[in-house]
Amino acid sequence: MNPIQEITDRNQTLSQELLVIWENALRATHLFLTPQDIEDLRPLVLQGIAEIRHLITYTHPEGHPLGFIGIQDQKIEMLFVDPAARGQGIGKELVMYAIHALNVHSVDVNEDNPQAAGFYEHLGFRVYSRSEQDEQGKPWPILHMRL
Repeated sequence: MNPIQEITDRNQTLSQELLVIWENALRATHLFLTPQDIEDLRPLVLQGIAEIRHLITYTHPEGHPLGFIGIQDQKIEMLFVDPAARGQGIGKELVMYAIHALNVHSVDVNEDNPQAAGFYEHLGFRVYSRSEQDEQGKPWPILHMRL
C-alpha cells in the first residue's frame, strides 16, 4: 500500500487525527505562538482540512496518519508531520508528491519558523517576497517562496 493517499472522505475521525498532528507539530516548531494563538487557529485549521482542494496524508502501515499536506491552486497551504515521525523523510515525500502530481510551485512560511524555511530551501524553493503580517492580519511575518 502506498503511504501517500489523497483523501476523499474527510470524516470527523480523520479530521481529529490530523488536528492532533497539526497541534503537536505546531507546538514543536512554531515557538513564537502562544497557547491562546493555537486555540484561536484551531477552527481555521479544521475549516482548512474540510475545504482545501487537495488533502494528502502519509499513512503508517497500521493505518493512522503520520503527516499531511494541503494544496490549493498549486500552492502548499499546510504541511504538518507528527513530531515523533520527524526526520524520516515524510515531509519531503509529501512535498515531492505535491510538486510532481499537482504541479505545486509555491508556499508561504512563517519567518519565525526558520526550520521550515530551511526545509523548503533544501527542496529548491526560494524567497521572492515578504509580508509583515499573515493572512489573518496577525503580526507574524510571512516569507513567500517558490520553485
